[in-house]
Amino acid sequence: MQNVYSVGQVNAYIKNMFTQDFLLKRIYVRGEVSNCKYHTSGHIYFSLKDASGTIACVMFASSRKGLAFRMADGQQVIVLGTITVYERDGRYQLYANEIRQEGAGLLYEKFEALKKELEEMGMFAPEYKQPIPAYIRKLGIVTAPTGAAIRDILNISKRRNPFIQLILYPALVQGEGAADSIVKGIRMLDAYGVDAIIVGRGGGSIEDLWAFNEEKVARAIFACETPVISAVGHETDTTIADFVADLRAPTPSAAAELAVADIRQILDRMALYHKRLDTLMAANLDAKRQKLIQYQLKVSHLSPENQIREKRQRLADQEELLNRLLAEQIREKQGQAQELSGRLNRGMEQQLAGAKHRMQLYIEKMKGLSPLDKLNQGYAWLSDGQNQKITSISQVRAGIPLQIDVADGRILAVAERTEEREEPWTKKN
Repeated sequence: MQNVYSVGQVNAYIKNMFTQDFLLKRIYVRGEVSNCKYHTSGHIYFSLKDASGTIACVMFASSRKGLAFRMADGQQVIVLGTITVYERDGRYQLYANEIRQEGAGLLYEKFEALKKELEEMGMFAPEYKQPIPAYIRKLGIVTAPTGAAIRDILNISKRRNPFIQLILYPALVQGEGAADSIVKGIRMLDAYGVDAIIVGRGGGSIEDLWAFNEEKVARAIFACETPVISAVGHETDTTIADFVADLRAPTPSAAAELAVADIRQILDRMALYHKRLDTLMAANLDAKRQKLIQYQLKVSHLSPENQIREKRQRLADQEELLNRLLAEQIREKQGQAQELSGRLNRGMEQQLAGAKHRMQLYIEKMKGLSPLDKLNQGYAWLSDGQNQKITSISQVRAGIPLQIDVADGRILAVAERTEEREEPWTKKN
């Protein structure tokens, strides 16, 4: 029996044959994208087809960093990769390392790459943008001398301001040498000393507009000291020049509208300002006139004669007021004095009445203590010759003179002797 091989052995053998083929290790394949799917893992699965066949393809997530666009069915692309066999399924496929679009797609990739590079360099930063002068007298134009773009710019500029000076640099805007021609025009007009420069052309395909996507044009616009307005293509067209320029206009006609001030609007605005100025001047003069009248009245009011008259009147008023205040104070003081006098008299009467009452009490009290009353009651006052009161026999000796006072007079006597009482008198409580 002949040798029998397993499926895995056959697939491995075929894979080894693919691996040994040098051409399949690095191959470019052109075709149309179909069945394109972005997996959640980051891998991209798709097929390439043409009129004669189809090949399965995969791009792993690790290789996607070089992909400058999002793949979609129907795109014409060129894929660089390796063809080998996937042993599990027993089919060969293209493992993509690089993918770029063919034709316009290549230009788009180049556009995106340059845009990213210049943006990282800061050439699109708003802080480098120069303001467009509001009133331009000399306008430089870099475009083709024939075509709709220059006609639109001329017509709109002259219609808006017949006095503006337009300086055209007839540049190539398409094909070989166009980028160098545009750069030369920008530099010459910048050196000439115009107020602003319009760089642009009419619409077209990405190939037609490619001169405005060249790096040398972008650098010339960025280095230009004169403000630059980019006006390339139609409103939907976008070029590198639009990002670098100080102002982007969607069309050449719009660029003329943005650059050239409308003289009629300026004249209308000037007329409005003149009318407003007349109104404000009239209002201001009227206000000054009213203020002058006020100053005249104030000066008249502040004249020395008027001041003396007012001071006299004010002094008279103050004197009258002072007299009234003094009269009121005098009446008030008199009333207070009368009230105090009445209160003093009443107080004195009360004091006298109280004193009289106390005097009567003292008199009645003294009556009981009066020696005269005692004498009238039959008592006598005994003293020696020196008027010293004698209350004890110890104070008397025989032969001393004595005085005895009674109610109606005095008795003079001489002591013969003294006798003690057997039971001495005691004081009554």
